[in-house]
Amino acid sequence: MKRILFILLAALSLSACKEKRVIVMSKGPADINTDNKTIKAKDGSGHEEKAFAVSSNSATFKLSTPAGEATVDFPESGLYVLNVKNDTIIGGYQRYADPNEKRSNITQEQLKHMIDSVILLSEGKNASAANRTFYILPNKAAKISDNIEADVVGPYHRMRSVEKKDGKDPEVYHFYSIKEIREKIAEMVALTVAEKK
Repeated sequence: MKRILFILLAALSLSACKEKRVIVMSKGPADINTDNKTIKAKDGSGHEEKAFAVSSNSATFKLSTPAGEATVDFPESGLYVLNVKNDTIIGGYQRYADPNEKRSNITQEQLKHMIDSVILLSEGKNASAANRTFYILPNKAAKISDNIEADVVGPYHRMRSVEKKDGKDPEVYHFYSIKEIREKIAEMVALTVAEKK
């Protein structure tokens, strides 16, 4: 009886230990110390990403970054993106498209809707976990998925090749800097055609 009780308690404690994966996005290298629960970053050049796992139930990290001192909490299991840049990161879920599938052209109406959506996202107005879109301010983190193995493409990187796994579409999130979003909006606006009178 004691042995069964011990096994049950051990199983409960293991299931209570929530697995978290954190992707740190920085400009220049970030120093991550999981033992002391600190993350330090200085303003550098280029976009860098580092990932680490957190196994404790509640994990609060102290940040020292170009945006100042802060603390960030990773309360539940899942995949997080942590922004330690001095700039906002914007992005969200990207629907998987098989390269062998025929692509259709989008209408001007669809393009204008996309432009409006991206503008709202760049202002943080339609960002939400329910929409799977994220507006991550400096020294903030967002839980982007329950799937810690989801693919994340960071700012200044192009979509890479992903494949179905076990017959399932991959779960991919793409993030951009504010500058990139503004450039994307300008590119999309250039594709619009003036309405005929």
